[in-house]
Amino acid sequence: MEYRNEIDNQQEVNNHWIIIYGVFGVIFMVIHYIIDLPYFSYLAAYQSIAQKLTMSISLIAFVLAIGKIIEKIVQTQTETEGVRYNLMRITKLLTVVFVLLVIASFLFQNLYAVAVSFGLISLVLGFALQAPITSFIAWLYIVFRRPYRVGDRIHIEGLKGDVIGIRYLDTVMEEVSGVYLGNDRRSGRVIYFPNSLILKAQVINYSGPFDKFIWNETAIQISYTSDLKFVETCLLEAASRDFEHLYPRDVSEENQPAVYFRVNTYAWLEAVVSYPVEPTDTTGRRNRILKYAIPLLNTAPDKVGFPEGTSR
Repeated sequence: MEYRNEIDNQQEVNNHWIIIYGVFGVIFMVIHYIIDLPYFSYLAAYQSIAQKLTMSISLIAFVLAIGKIIEKIVQTQTETEGVRYNLMRITKLLTVVFVLLVIASFLFQNLYAVAVSFGLISLVLGFALQAPITSFIAWLYIVFRRPYRVGDRIHIEGLKGDVIGIRYLDTVMEEVSGVYLGNDRRSGRVIYFPNSLILKAQVINYSGPFDKFIWNETAIQISYTSDLKFVETCLLEAASRDFEHLYPRDVSEENQPAVYFRVNTYAWLEAVVSYPVEPTDTTGRRNRILKYAIPLLNTAPDKVGFPEGTSR
């Protein structure tokens, strides 16, 4: 509901700007044609530049209005947050580009000369600003290839976090885990890294486009004398109960938990339950499974032995 209200408020703001830009565009377009009337012949010396200026202002206003209209369409017709964010950034960039083109056409009579000059300037800046330009190209790669989107949890070059912003030159994410935490919770710290990093580093996306779940596992140490079938039943019941409670519509054969056993380094036996989980809920789901499983195991102390003294 809160997100819906935010969208509605943004739509209202966009409607106001569309009206403002549209009115300005029409006003300056009318002024452009009024100046050409014989009544203003005494302004002949300034008539040409005045017409060009009013036409330029009118075009800029219309470009900004069209940009706001496209933003409004993107906000109402796009359901995925990451796609919406990228389309909004592209719309703003194209709006700025077209505005700059209108300004350039006003300042320079010969657009060919402008293009040549722009090419030479770009060549010089390309050497001087190689790193930012590479990051901008990487931003285009992120937008169109979508290795990650806003809201995804990713791991890159030892950095792990939830993406909260993809800007033209860098990506912003809220750190997960980190040096102060031993779980997968957000640390509250913000990480900035240049977009160019994705062109030379491996990106692991936990929030992939194909399945909203990843697989995690939790181990419990038990003795070799335990009833393994009973332990397996308890762990499967705990994992299934939590999953069915949170994701009743996603229960399927592919999302069924599994249990396997392995030998622990310290000579205990480990019962490991493997289960699907949303990337942002790994710690919480593990805790809930343990809270369900431990009481079930404790109901039959003759079937389950836990590490205690020298008992194996």
